[in-house]
Amino acid sequence: MTAYAIADLRPTGMNDEIIEYIDRIQDTMDPFGGRFLVHMAEVEVVEGSWPGAVVVIAFPSLEAIREWYASPAYTEILPLRTRHIDGDIVIVDGVPPGYDARASAAALRADLSTA
Repeated sequence: MTAYAIADLRPTGMNDEIIEYIDRIQDTMDPFGGRFLVHMAEVEVVEGSWPGAVVVIAFPSLEAIREWYASPAYTEILPLRTRHIDGDIVIVDGVPPGYDARASAAALRADLSTA
């Protein structure tokens, strides 16, 4: 099942190390099937506040994300970003094909009625 790496990044400016990181990251993701879904896009805030940028990367599985993040190729370039950009990174599993939130709501209702 597709899984996602999601970053909430708070850049303070651009420099050569960040550009190098951006230039090299795709090569670290390719062996693990990673692809950008959101990268370097403008954020439109419709509720609350969002002080930075968002990045969403899709991988074939959670295991693929974990292997990519721990890979020698990625750990080598990671400091190029972390030295200059604060942020939070999470990984999360996607929903299966055909997922319907109504089924989740029904299960939650059933749990509430037995509690």
